[in-house]
Amino acid sequence: MIYHGNRFTVKPGVPADKLEEALESLRNQGRQIPSVRHFIVGPDHGGEYDYGAVYIIDDLDGYWEYLIHPSHLHTDRIGLPLVDKFVSFDIADDPDPELAAKIAALHQRRYDNYPEVTQLVSDLGEYHGSAAPGRHGNN
Repeated sequence: MIYHGNRFTVKPGVPADKLEEALESLRNQGRQIPSVRHFIVGPDHGGEYDYGAVYIIDDLDGYWEYLIHPSHLHTDRIGLPLVDKFVSFDIADDPDPELAAKIAALHQRRYDNYPEVTQLVSDLGEYHGSAAPGRHGNN
């Protein structure tokens, strides 16, 4: 089981309707992507981020399905331009010592196959996550 999470801050001045559209798109991912077992999207309490989302996925095949699903790509296109700081993380109960590298390889494969997503992530003010592209790659 993999718990895939995102935490992010919103750029100053983002209109409320655009933010709500992006948050609803995050929720829609949870409803539409078959490999997502459960999800939550909402305000991030007790940290330096504004919002967060967590998606529970069974395995790496499901993770790949999640990463390239059209609803996820839609969220990237409409949501990432609104974001300043973003962190992506994974928590898993799988004892495989190579799991982190396998997850990073999936992210890298996605960046290699979807240059528009790579550019959107590269343009963020701050990004931490698996296989971080562009200037964020040294984090």
